[in-house]
Amino acid sequence: MSESEPDAVSWRSGTCHANGIDIHYRRTDAGKPPLVALHGLIGSGACLLPLARTLEKNFDVILPDARGHGGSSAPDRGYLYGDLAGDVLALIEKLALPAPVLVGHSMGGMTAAVAASTSGSTLTALVLIDPTFISPAWQQEVHESDIAAEHRQLLLSTRDELITAARLRSPNRSPGLIGHLVDARLRTSPSAFEVLTPPNPDWRDLVRTLTVPTLLLIGDRGVVSLETARELQSLNPLLRYELIADAGHGLPYDEPARSGATILAFLKEAATKGDLPPKGQ
Repeated sequence: MSESEPDAVSWRSGTCHANGIDIHYRRTDAGKPPLVALHGLIGSGACLLPLARTLEKNFDVILPDARGHGGSSAPDRGYLYGDLAGDVLALIEKLALPAPVLVGHSMGGMTAAVAASTSGSTLTALVLIDPTFISPAWQQEVHESDIAAEHRQLLLSTRDELITAARLRSPNRSPGLIGHLVDARLRTSPSAFEVLTPPNPDWRDLVRTLTVPTLLLIGDRGVVSLETARELQSLNPLLRYELIADAGHGLPYDEPARSGATILAFLKEAATKGDLPPKGQ
């Protein structure tokens, strides 16, 4: 077991057949309120372990691998946000999770927003960590870039080569986290890049439809700008935003302690104010 793996007593792995695919997940095996955390493109549930460890004392944390990632099924097609959100909702149903908190980073943030807009009544709260709320022009630019071709090229590299390069790019990240990120890269299907096909769901419309307390967590060097965060807060009184200074898009990787503390404080305040629905609803 590597230094970044969760304690074998408190965590377990499983596979659930839901929405027509097999979804691999890690889970804290404890009788606490459920919290499902969704990773971004080229990630895996394991990549969110640093953040999960800040939440596991308070929640039964479930870390699924998205389709085409990690240990989950990798069909040739079916990677748009509606497909990903359908997987999440089916997983929640199959695992019989009562009103979980849903957390998502990057691609996982957009997925979480789509899932919440589809079936928000099944959730307790929503946390969006620098989600892919980008303009149509930016979407088109990303789609037309060589990110998918670059991924295919990197798949020809050895694990050691990728780890060396990752350490040079992110020297402050732990060896364990870098290992999980590299393994996630190597286990990401090229088909998963279908999610970059524009148009993305209209995130302003999504925010307007949210019916549960929502935290938008951003960094000052991330994807979602402070101006956009303020706009989204004005669109829905259930949404609030928090800015973590001196942080970029990789908040769960580079600032897990500050991110986790902010999430816990938000959920505690929402519960104290009575904004969270009663358990079981």
